[in-house]
Amino acid sequence: MAETQHPDPDSFPRRVSHGHLLGSLPDGAGAEEFLPLVAHGAIRVERIVSTGQASPAGFWYDQDEDEFVALLAGGARLAIEGQGDLLLGPGDWVNLPAHCRHRVEWTSVEPPTVWLAVFSPASPQALDLRSAGSVQSGTSDTP
Repeated sequence: MAETQHPDPDSFPRRVSHGHLLGSLPDGAGAEEFLPLVAHGAIRVERIVSTGQASPAGFWYDQDEDEFVALLAGGARLAIEGQGDLLLGPGDWVNLPAHCRHRVEWTSVEPPTVWLAVFSPASPQALDLRSAGSVQSGTSDTP
């Protein structure tokens, strides 16, 4: 059996990519905008811009992957099955494990609602690092 030759990862050009998450927003006249930013294996990062869109009546997202969402601008209300509603404003985030049924109840039109979504493979158990003592707010090792 012949040995599989894997390309040398250093032989591929790797480029730094950058942008502005709140730049080049759509005018709000159309559908939600989904902009893929980064993909690495099964992990992908998207910017989503909503301008008044909501989930259709009776529709619930039930995804096979985990989704971490941070709201960067605007406002939104999510319904989480069995847990009630979450009102989100700039700086708020939510981690939605795979198969956590949820829906978007509303999004602001002006300013547009800008989300940063990170999708990753379903984890058998999500770890909230804030409660695990790994993150300390307001402390720094630098003077």
